Amino acid sequence: MPFTRRDIEAAGACSGSGDDDSPSAKRGKPEAAGARPSLTRTEAAAAASVLALFLVGIFCVFRAAPRREFEQILRLPRSLADVRLLKDNLAVYARDYQANFILGYCSIYIFMQTFMIPGTIFMSLLAGALFGVVKGGILVVFTATAGASSCYFVSKLIGRPLISWLWPEKLRYFQSEIAKRKEKLLNYMLFLRITPTLPNTFINMASPIVDIPFHIFFAATLIGLIPASYITVKAGRALGDLRSVRELYDSKTLVILFLIGTVAVAPTILKRKRIYE
Repeated sequence: MPFTRRDIEAAGACSGSGDDDSPSAKRGKPEAAGARPSLTRTEAAAAASVLALFLVGIFCVFRAAPRREFEQILRLPRSLADVRLLKDNLAVYARDYQANFILGYCSIYIFMQTFMIPGTIFMSLLAGALFGVVKGGILVVFTATAGASSCYFVSKLIGRPLISWLWPEKLRYFQSEIAKRKEKLLNYMLFLRITPTLPNTFINMASPIVDIPFHIFFAATLIGLIPASYITVKAGRALGDLRSVRELYDSKTLVILFLIGTVAVAPTILKRKRIYE
């Protein structure tokens, strides 16, 4: 019996609805394929702020700095000798053009931390040598938090393959530890930031991969970096007496950091004890 046009259109509609539920159709949907990582509004606003700070700092370095000091300003410190050289060459400029220098310093620090370039500890020593403990400490904590946040954003967008290749075992361990501490995640992140249990570079990159919310990451970074930053900046005040970076974190200093870190996780430990009792 010949089919009418209405019958053919009805059959096509049924076929189309069936294709939508097929496995191949589901694979074509963003929900089924897994949405591409993206930044939330808060994260995007924070990323834009960090980028703006970086661009302003770069502008100050290239446009406002005296030409004769370009070589010293653009040098990335790799050793204590480099830090001493920078201090000697930039002390006057940092005093007379403080705003320009600080913006340039921030941009270089953020760039180094975003792309995991070694040497931020020498930048922290330089801040202490040029600005003292209080002002240098605030500068280091601020730029370290901004740089860590920038690294967090980059890792969230494109970092999963890289970190899975670099630290596969460490990433699995970190993910399991985070899963155990969902209720007191801020305390655990504070402990990691205060103590040298895991490298800060790894924490910056792995945090978005293991689904640590940015507000917890930011708060733990801002507060948790204060003790170590204070130690480094204070050492920068006595730069001439410092013979090696290893002297910054001797056994006594490590014990103090772990004691402070234990205070951060104490609420979690006490809560577990009450549950078991």
